[in-house]
Amino acid sequence: MDSIKINIQETSNETIIKFVSNTILINGGSYEFDNIDQAKNSPLAQQLFYLPFVKKVFVTANFIAVQRYDIVQWDDVAEEVKEQIENYLQQGNTIIKEETTKKDAIEVYAEVTPNPSVMKFGTNKALTQTDVEFKNIEEASKSSPLAQALFTFPFVKEVFLSENYISIMKYDMIEWNEVYQEIRTFIRNYLQEGKTIISELPKQQTKQNVEVPKENLSETEAKIVDILDEYIKPAVASDGGNIAFQSYDETTKRVNVILQGACSGCPSSTITLKNGIETMLKEMLPNQVNEVVAING
Repeated sequence: MDSIKINIQETSNETIIKFVSNTILINGGSYEFDNIDQAKNSPLAQQLFYLPFVKKVFVTANFIAVQRYDIVQWDDVAEEVKEQIENYLQQGNTIIKEETTKKDAIEVYAEVTPNPSVMKFGTNKALTQTDVEFKNIEEASKSSPLAQALFTFPFVKEVFLSENYISIMKYDMIEWNEVYQEIRTFIRNYLQEGKTIISELPKQQTKQNVEVPKENLSETEAKIVDILDEYIKPAVASDGGNIAFQSYDETTKRVNVILQGACSGCPSSTITLKNGIETMLKEMLPNQVNEVVAING
């Protein structure tokens, strides 16, 4: 097993810092604690609250965010908190006592998407903080027991996991109206039993799926990512898809993106890309964008 490493990542809120882990911390979902009493099911969060400057603790699948009081600056204490979290995790201590938390009824609903090959299965349970896409069972077997289980259905071609939905692409051998109810029931039972959703983030998808820290982007790239996040992603997510920034060429002014989930291979995605996304970026970033290209479309 790889040793656990924590990286410090700043956020848009100067009082909050993310401590990002190279391993999965909890099996789906997220937890927010405002004080030590609320953190009874999280020994790690309770330990952090003993630090006098800790105001809030937020635990997700692959990072822990901490909000500080104004009595200190993060420059003075971030390394101390990082080391404390790293040491705690390396000792194999419990992060969240998930089995003691109240079990909510799991709901799963099926939605058609603009891509006739893809159906979206939404849920009231948080699944992952990082979008991940699997093209086959071999990819899934290394990272996601849930995706691996879905690939055992012979008609499943690709699986895309997002925060609160799963998009599944099928082969043409069957119609969705014949099988969607079976898939919906399977996903609901899987989640209800508390089985592992993602065991580790897929390394081969790092460039495509893991958020690039803003400090590593140029000014134009950062603006492109902000526009995609604010205006484009919510719209494509509602259709069971995702768009991820891949690169920007300052010379050709070309933006490369990756289409995932229902957007991947969708007959209407090219029209959306040109008439919607490309037009918006050209208008909002005049003389900085000439074209938008899906490198997998």
